[in-house]
Amino acid sequence: MLKIDLSKRALKFLSKLPPKQARQLATKILELRTNPEPPDSSKLKGYDNYRRADFGEYRIVYFVQEDVLMIYLVGKRNDDEIYKQLKRL
Repeated sequence: MLKIDLSKRALKFLSKLPPKQARQLATKILELRTNPEPPDSSKLKGYDNYRRADFGEYRIVYFVQEDVLMIYLVGKRNDDEIYKQLKRL
């Protein structure tokens, strides 16, 4: 099983969510820990190791490095802001 490492941006976004949505996203992240490449995830074009997983109206951008699941960004699914943040980093 993979260890989870949340970036500061992802942690900040999750802390601002209502408890119900934060709990649901935490459940999805725990599922990614056991299966980092579920059928509903896909590789991001232009980024070698990054994947995205959609959950409801939210998108999780992550990658696996050795035995660590790095949750890089979490954001609204229908908002391109998450990709703008990824390009800036």
